Amino acid sequence: MGLYNNIANLAVVGLVGGALAVFGSKYRATQAEKTHPPLGSFIETSVGQVHYVQSGTGPHVILLHGAGGNLREFTFDLMDRLTENYTVTAFDRPGMGYTDRIADIPKGPFEGQGESPQAQAQMLREAATALEIIDPIVVGHSYGGIVSYAWAVAGLDDPENTVNAAAVVSLAGVTMPWPGDLGWYYTVNGHPIAGAFSIPAISAVASNSKIDSSITDTFAPQPVPEGYADYIGARLSLRPESMRANVRQVNTLRPHVVALSERYPELTLPIEILHGTDDQTVPMWVHAEEVIKIAPSAVLTRLEGVGHMPHQADPAAAVAAIDRAAERILDAND
Repeated sequence: MGLYNNIANLAVVGLVGGALAVFGSKYRATQAEKTHPPLGSFIETSVGQVHYVQSGTGPHVILLHGAGGNLREFTFDLMDRLTENYTVTAFDRPGMGYTDRIADIPKGPFEGQGESPQAQAQMLREAATALEIIDPIVVGHSYGGIVSYAWAVAGLDDPENTVNAAAVVSLAGVTMPWPGDLGWYYTVNGHPIAGAFSIPAISAVASNSKIDSSITDTFAPQPVPEGYADYIGARLSLRPESMRANVRQVNTLRPHVVALSERYPELTLPIEILHGTDDQTVPMWVHAEEVIKIAPSAVLTRLEGVGHMPHQADPAAAVAAIDRAAERILDAND
C-alpha cells in the first residue's frame, strides 16, 4: 500500500499547491488593479468593452502596445509628445490592461486559442468608429505592429470605411514569419494543459526582482527609463486572465502573420518603420528588413545600437516617424 499512499500524498500536495497558487494569483491580481487602475474611459463594442485614453487635437493617431503590455506603455512618455499636433488615442488591446477578451474566444484555463491580430484589429476598429476616429495613423509597437498591419489590410477589403488606416507606423513591429519556435515560456504557458497549471503558479510567485529583470532584458542594451517599471503596472500583465490572453495570442500568431504578409504587396498607404539594429526580441533582419522588400510604400529608419524599445530609447525619432507619415498623407492628397 506504500505506493498508493505516496500517490495519494502527492495528489494532496498537488491540490493544496494548486489552491494556493490560485489564491495567491487572485490576491496579486486584486492588488495590481488597486495600484494601477484604469487611466481612461471605456467604449462598448459588439464583442466586448475596450479601455482607451484619448487626448489632443488634430489628425487622429492610434497607439497599439506590444505583447504583455497595456496602454501605459505610451502614456508614460510618447503620448504627451504628440497631443499638441494630433488627437491621440491609446487602446488596451483585447485581453490586456482593462480591455475585454473577444467574446467568442474560449477563455477557460484548459483552452489554447488566442485572438488573432485580424480579430483584434476588427474589435479596435469598431471602438474607433464609435469614437468617431477618422483616417487614423495607426502606430504599433512589437505585437501591436502586426495589429496595425492587420488594420491596414482590413482597409483593402473595406475601402470606403472612414476608420481605415491613412498610414501605419511600426515601432519594432512584428511583421513577417520568423524561423524557429518561440521558446519555452510561450510554448509551455500557451499549451492548453500545461498552461492551466503554470500560469496561476507564475502569477502567484513571480518576484519583483524577476519582473525588473524581464523589463531590463526588454530594454537592453538601453537602460530602463527612471520611473518606468513603477508606472507601467507590470503585475497587470501577470493577472492569470491577462497572461492567458497574451501567451495564447503569441503562441498562435505565426499562421496569421503568414496570411497577412501575403497582402502586403497590395498596400499603398504610407508605412514608416522604426527599428533598432540591436533588437533581440523582434529582430530587424527577420521583420523590418524583409517587409520593405514586399510592401512598396514601406520606408525603414534604422536606429543604430537600439534594442526593442525605440520609442522609449529615442522618442524624438518616434515622433519624427509619425510626422513623416502625416506629411506623406498630405502629399498623397495634393
